[in-house]
Amino acid sequence: MTEADFGLGQFDFAGDDHVVPFQVEGLDVRGRAVQLGPMLDAILERHNYPLPVARLVAETVVLTVLLGTSLKFEGKLIIQTKSNGPVDLVVADFSTPDRVRAYARYNEEALALAEKNGLTQPQHLLGEGILAFTIDQGTHMQRYQGIVPLDGASLEEIAGVYFRQSEQIPTKVRLGVAELLDRDENGKPRHRWRAGGMVAQFLPETLERMRQRDLPGGDGADDSFEVDDLWGEASVMVQTIDADELTDPTVGTERLLYRLFHERGVKVYPPQAVFDKCSCSREKLRDVLASLSQEDVDHAAEDGLVSVTCEFCSTTYRFEATEVKPQ
Repeated sequence: MTEADFGLGQFDFAGDDHVVPFQVEGLDVRGRAVQLGPMLDAILERHNYPLPVARLVAETVVLTVLLGTSLKFEGKLIIQTKSNGPVDLVVADFSTPDRVRAYARYNEEALALAEKNGLTQPQHLLGEGILAFTIDQGTHMQRYQGIVPLDGASLEEIAGVYFRQSEQIPTKVRLGVAELLDRDENGKPRHRWRAGGMVAQFLPETLERMRQRDLPGGDGADDSFEVDDLWGEASVMVQTIDADELTDPTVGTERLLYRLFHERGVKVYPPQAVFDKCSCSREKLRDVLASLSQEDVDHAAEDGLVSVTCEFCSTTYRFEATEVKPQ
């Protein structure tokens, strides 16, 4: 019986909201792949973003999950854009071992104009600015941050540039987002979001084989350089992935990996679940308020109450003004 003869459940597929690590020994490639469903829905529904903004947030969440699950220590990965486009801020963070959250800030008038002109791709929504990758290992460790420019490329292309510049690891990233319109168990129409992605990296035993030329230094830069044959083959394979394959619930992550790499001997490892969980708490926000001046606290109070809403999860916390004692 071939792999295609099996149903999705017969191979114990990871399913939605589980990151699947994989290795292709024949190509010296390692990576991770994921399909997101209910977790992504929960993040997007609470904010009720316009569709183009929701798509952008979904791509950022997928990228954050793929990279965050590679952390080998207790800490946090934060991916954040800061730009001059209609969506001037998108931030997603992954806290080990499995917590994800995200939000975006946008200008309604600028977004409406972009939609009117058909400029709704991520590069159009973001405009010019930066994409920052921040790794936070806790209060007693120094933060690491890598920054790459938003220069009109897609998020997956920019992520590849980040790895090439900061990590010096040949990397391919694929991201996909889809809307699903179906009916619930009562026959009522419903809207759902799905997203998927893959990151594949060339990690041969001999580091010399990983080396590629630096990024072009400007006009007239020499574009001739030698790509390792195995990485060239792997890159072409990853590039054949269609966005529909990344989001189709009937395909499954493992089936996609088999389709791409089975001739080279792909191995998959136990999946890692990820969850929509915010790290905010009443205690943390009380500490933030306590860092303000008495004047600021008095200004924020209304009828003796200070209300604070978390931008990530939209939870509102209310404090008696007398609870908050500025330091």
